[in-house]
Amino acid sequence: MQMKTVDENRIMVDHVGEEDGANLMCLPGERLCRTEGSILLGSGTYEQNGYIFASKSGIVNIDNSGDNYQVVSVYKPGSHIIIPTTGDIVTARVLLTTSRFVKCAIFCVRDVQLESSYRGLLRREDVRETEKDRVDIYKCFKPGDVILARVLNQLEQQSFLITTAENELGVVTACASDMRRIGIPMVPVGWGEMQCPQSSVKEPRKVAKVLPESTISKSKS
Repeated sequence: MQMKTVDENRIMVDHVGEEDGANLMCLPGERLCRTEGSILLGSGTYEQNGYIFASKSGIVNIDNSGDNYQVVSVYKPGSHIIIPTTGDIVTARVLLTTSRFVKCAIFCVRDVQLESSYRGLLRREDVRETEKDRVDIYKCFKPGDVILARVLNQLEQQSFLITTAENELGVVTACASDMRRIGIPMVPVGWGEMQCPQSSVKEPRKVAKVLPESTISKSKS
């Protein structure tokens, strides 16, 4: 099969689903497309110098389910399918924030990395356990953040309702808004704030009290 890649300047969504472009194959380290505000990283990819690259060989998957964004991921066909169930701890990347909810891409279930991401929906009332009516989502999460969450239930195929309403759940990795392209992660300076070690800029977040996944699971068993 002739190797096909995604155009470096834009994601070739017009070709996805067509017989000659349905299987966009890639190799580890292969450049897939430019990094843009509407293009987000999924599993099997990484960002470097303004471009998204494949971290493994496989098929390029382009998720267009979001209103104003696309998620690029790489998966290997024939891999064992893992479906999140109620109570599972998942790792997800924040894609979109509104005043009422957060949309995420779930890329890890328990301690298993997924070949293709699921969609996650986090509602305002499920962000924390107390003072739910005072939650400001924009002060809790930002696009690009990596969060730990728990699955509440399945909404539809490939989509799950999640919650961060536990001390151990919330943001685990985030970059300051002005440092996102550089990729320097902030460090927690409290349960509601993180700071960039380079610029010293502080930003509000719903910070997770990180514990081993097995410990989090037992706390709710």
